[in-house]
Parts: sequence; C-alpha cells; structure tokens
Amino acid sequence: MKVLILGAGAVGLSLAAKLSSVCDVHAVCRQRHADRIKDAGFKMTGLWGESTYRFSCSEDVPDDDYDYIVISSKSTATGSICEQFSNVIKGKEVVSMQNGLGNEEIIARYTDKVIGGTIITGFEWSGDAQVNVSVETGPMNLGRFPSGLDKGVLQLVELVKTAGIQVTGTENIMSSVWSKVLYNSALNPLGAVMGVPYGKLENKHAWNIIVNVVKEAFMVAEAEGVVLPWKSADEYLNYLHDFQLPNTAEHHSSMLQDISSGRKTEIDFLNGAIVIRAKELGIDTPYNTFISEQIRFMEALQAEKQA
Repeated sequence: MKVLILGAGAVGLSLAAKLSSVCDVHAVCRQRHADRIKDAGFKMTGLWGESTYRFSCSEDVPDDDYDYIVISSKSTATGSICEQFSNVIKGKEVVSMQNGLGNEEIIARYTDKVIGGTIITGFEWSGDAQVNVSVETGPMNLGRFPSGLDKGVLQLVELVKTAGIQVTGTENIMSSVWSKVLYNSALNPLGAVMGVPYGKLENKHAWNIIVNVVKEAFMVAEAEGVVLPWKSADEYLNYLHDFQLPNTAEHHSSMLQDISSGRKTEIDFLNGAIVIRAKELGIDTPYNTFISEQIRFMEALQAEKQA
C-alpha cells in the first residue's frame, strides 16, 4: 500500500509517522522539516506514544502510483494544492483530513473519488519535525463523500487502525464534518479573540456567546438536511460543556497561533462558511457573522504590523 500526504504540517507528518510502520508513505512538507527528518527523524511525544520515525519526505512528489492521497493542509490551501498536484490526484482516492466546510467539494473538482475525514486531536509543534499529541476527544472518522461506506473507505480504515490510530468508518461523513465544525466554530475563534486556552471559555459571559454561535450553526446544519449525533443544539452544548471542553481545557486556539504568526486563519471555512450557507437558506446568523468579522479584523491588523 502506498500513501501520499500533501500539505503535511503537524497533522500530516504525525499521520505519516504512524502509517510508515504499515505501508510506504511519502509526505510533502516544508524543506526544513524534510531536512530534519532525514538527519534525525521525526520525533513524536504525547498521547500517540513517544518515538522517532523515519519516512520519505520532500517538497515535491515522487513519480509513483499511490493508493491513497491525503490532504492535511490548512483549508485555505486546499484549492492551490489541488491545482498544483492536479495531475497526481486525478482519478485517485483523495482524503480530506482538514477542518471546516467545503474542502471535499473543492477536491471533488479534481477527482471523483473523495473520502471525507475528521480528527479531533491536538497536534502541537515542539520544534522542526517534532510534534506533541496533546489532546484527543474521539476516534478519526472516515467516509465516502458525500455519503456511503465502500471498499475503498473500509480498506483505508483498516490501514489506519493497523497503524495504531483510533478510527471508525461512517456512512454519513458530513455528520462527522459538521460535528467537528460545531466544536471548532464554538471555541476556536473566541479563544483567539480573547487569547485564552479553551478552559477559560467556560466563563458565563463567554459561554453565552458560544451558545448562540452553536444554535445558529445547528440551524444551518439541520436546514441542509445533515443528521447530527445530537437531537438539539442544547444537547450538543451539554456534550461540549461536560466532555469536549474539559478534555481540551489547556488547548490554545489554532486561529490565535495563525494570527500571531501572520498566517491567514481558517475562519472562512468555519464560522464564515456557516454565514454564507445561512444566507443561501435565509437564516440570520449575527453571532457567527460578528465573530467572523472580528477574526478578519485581527488578521488585517497583524498584516499591517508586518507590512
């Protein structure tokens, strides 16, 4: 089995490391990480175990026939990656292991074999080619986009499981995608605006904002016909408050990290995507609109500083 990982950052390199024990894998990553891996290996610590891995990696794609191609980049790069490697992914099984809404739709323009994937796990850089797996709130989910569970998906599920990663196959991957969007949209932007770890968002004033963000998002998901694991927004909010928030209390917002580093955030694939879909459905989403504009304002301010 041969697996190619495109846009390999902390998530992609961690997946490549685990998969390298059970298949041939090549990760397309930044040159500094590739050089470090060649010299000293990829070092992983935390919940996925502590070990050093060596696997093929570079900034380009070796000419080969890959069984699966995983895109693990920020959602902001999905389009450019698909365009750059269009000849590689055409007709291949391509997996979106990313945040937010719309990635699978973009990939589907380049191949008719799209697998959606979600993973709610914290991957934090400890240095070049060094990642600490800090939190994990459930298994990876994989399913055919837009729906279904076929041989191609089940084969990938078995491969990932053999590599020692918790994973399940699902016939309704959009339910999993939306479930992760609810979590990310609730905590990620507000954590960035306030500059606090997720645990601080339990404060009643922050929680009031989260409640409204989630209720708006839930309305949009339901209007699109997505069947979520929770019967109501209130039921999900209880799960978020009692399970997800405590398990990721020390986690810092990826949007905060992006803004601090002058990178574009994934807001347009999270709350921003909710707003766009809501407008098409005639649903008002003032809280998601406000938090989206707030993040874009912070991006603009950081860009001015670096100009």
